[in-house]
Amino acid sequence: MALDIRPLSSLLLCTWLLCTLLLGNLLLASNAAAQQFEQVGDYQIHYSAVNTSFLPDTIAREHSIQRNQAMALLNVSVLEEREDGTTRAVPANVNGRISSLGGEDGEPLSFRTLRSGDTPSQIAVFRINQDEPMRFDLEVRYDRNAEPARVSFIQRFYIER
Repeated sequence: MALDIRPLSSLLLCTWLLCTLLLGNLLLASNAAAQQFEQVGDYQIHYSAVNTSFLPDTIAREHSIQRNQAMALLNVSVLEEREDGTTRAVPANVNGRISSLGGEDGEPLSFRTLRSGDTPSQIAVFRINQDEPMRFDLEVRYDRNAEPARVSFIQRFYIER
């Protein structure tokens, strides 16, 4: 009896495409419902954090991101709203810290620029505290003539073993 592997190949292809699309949404700061953003004047500051193990291996290698169950990636992108209703990605500098809710000062995040086409993003990789809420405090400078915008959020991560 011959084994038909076409359904398995289709499933693997669909899984790869889904992962690629999810990363694309993460890196391109689209207006997807799963993304979080804060509106500051005419600017949208998009941010999202995901476990690096969710990234497809090829994407992680291409952008020198370590895939690890105990590591996560924070992505920050800024979109400027134009008068005609469209948006355009703008470069931004991001500084920030991550801490537990226990009141510690936390650890600084080390951001670097990642470009996907014409879209610049700032990314930082950090270690996850298992099942513990983590607080992110960010300063996002998208206009050198203005004070940086402050963005804070809390997220809980789980390490799958």
